[in-house]
Amino acid sequence: MAEKEFLLEIVTPEHVFYSGNAEKVIVRTVVGDICILKNHEPHVAPLDVGQLKVVYEGKDRFAVLSQGFIKVEKTKVTILTDTAEWADEIDLKRAEEAKERAKRRLDSKNSTTIDVVRAELALRKAIQRINIARK
Repeated sequence: MAEKEFLLEIVTPEHVFYSGNAEKVIVRTVVGDICILKNHEPHVAPLDVGQLKVVYEGKDRFAVLSQGFIKVEKTKVTILTDTAEWADEIDLKRAEEAKERAKRRLDSKNSTTIDVVRAELALRKAIQRINIARK
């Protein structure tokens, strides 16, 4: 492993989404974005719905993550997340439809029968998927 690389593992309940080297990772936590480089101080933080940027060999790769946790060690970063999707794998039409469905649920006059928290989360996920897919 090169001097500035570290191992990055991203795991969802279904599979290992990514396991490989990285030089930099930028991810959204519940208190804001953090940037991780090799030899970062050990750190654990809860993740928010948002963008993940992985930099390796001078190339940027983007994904969208849902909630989860990040664990940072000197030479390894582990991300546990409910879902992860690379930008080039996002179905933009499907994401736009999900956004509209979530907006309709939130705008519904019968707000006592909908799960507002779930609808808001679905809207946030859809917006992030759309933003990442358009990069």
